[in-house]
Amino acid sequence: MRVRVGATTDVGVVREQNEDAYLLRAPIYAVADGMGGHQGGEVASRLALETLDRRSREDHEVDLRAAVRDANRVVLDRASGDTELAGMGTTLTLLRIEGPRVRLAHVGDSRAYLLRDGDLRQLTDDHTLVNKMVKEGKLTTSEAKIHPHRSILTRALGVDGDVEVDVFTVDVDLGDRILLCSDGLTSIVSDEVIRGVLASQADPQAACDELVAMANRGGGPDNITVVVLDFEEGEEEALPARAAAETPPPAPPPEGPRRRPSLRGLLLWVLLPLVILIGGFLLARAYVNSQWFVGVHEGSVALYRGIPAEVLGFELFTLVERTDLPAAEAAALQPYRELREGITADSEEDARDVIEQIEEDLEPPIP
Repeated sequence: MRVRVGATTDVGVVREQNEDAYLLRAPIYAVADGMGGHQGGEVASRLALETLDRRSREDHEVDLRAAVRDANRVVLDRASGDTELAGMGTTLTLLRIEGPRVRLAHVGDSRAYLLRDGDLRQLTDDHTLVNKMVKEGKLTTSEAKIHPHRSILTRALGVDGDVEVDVFTVDVDLGDRILLCSDGLTSIVSDEVIRGVLASQADPQAACDELVAMANRGGGPDNITVVVLDFEEGEEEALPARAAAETPPPAPPPEGPRRRPSLRGLLLWVLLPLVILIGGFLLARAYVNSQWFVGVHEGSVALYRGIPAEVLGFELFTLVERTDLPAAEAAALQPYRELREGITADSEEDARDVIEQIEEDLEPPIP
């Protein structure tokens, strides 16, 4: 069986740096989504994949659960030894091809999907607070998709000394397609739309590029990483789809006689970009003003309007309210580890619900 691979990672529309990473080293393929702000998330995802890569090269049959736990210790040790990286962590979703089957290991809310005969099935289970609430019957699936706490992880690498790892095996058939992706894709693009792209786009690299473009068109609030593996008839090898699809660029058409541009044409060239720029600015401002998040201001939990980001030195947010809740104590709790980077919400009401939940969680237990 032959495997063709496509992969794309993108910073998205809002973020200033890409904290995602992927690994393509047959027979190991993986996606990691770092968290921790500044350089923390980028360092965490890179360290996790470097550790996994090294372990797999040292031992091609390495136990995946043990390899992931090694990566967890490496990330945690690095964070413990560098105050600027304190609190960093990463998700990790990986697979190893083992003949007619794949073995997967998973921590966090990045995902693996299987497309077979046009049907898409999610292989991994999201380790998030809202997914836990769905399983407990406290939320419906529809409610979970819009819940303000939907990005809060219950498991991640680099957070605790040990980490529980989901490990399982899936049989693969000729014609199967497997997708690995970060939540920058699945938080914006629905499973049905993902299925449609995977089912209709034959080239794995083109499928990756189209999915990332769709996430960006949907606002691109997070980094986006997509890896697609196609299982085809042929010799057992891994072929990167991008390399297989490369062709020389077409030659430019011969130049015709030059025509002097008209005044109307010159005006269009000058005014059209200006109109597009102004329109884009107005749309962007409207979008930013509709967003809310909970962050930190002068050491306290605070309510903000906008997006927790900067563009060309301009802050895309404004402070609405500063609470008396200590941010350091809140960020020390697992659900609010990303408080300093901003916990986004769909509305002011949802953001205030997050603050109320933080206040409840910080209250001392009744003796």
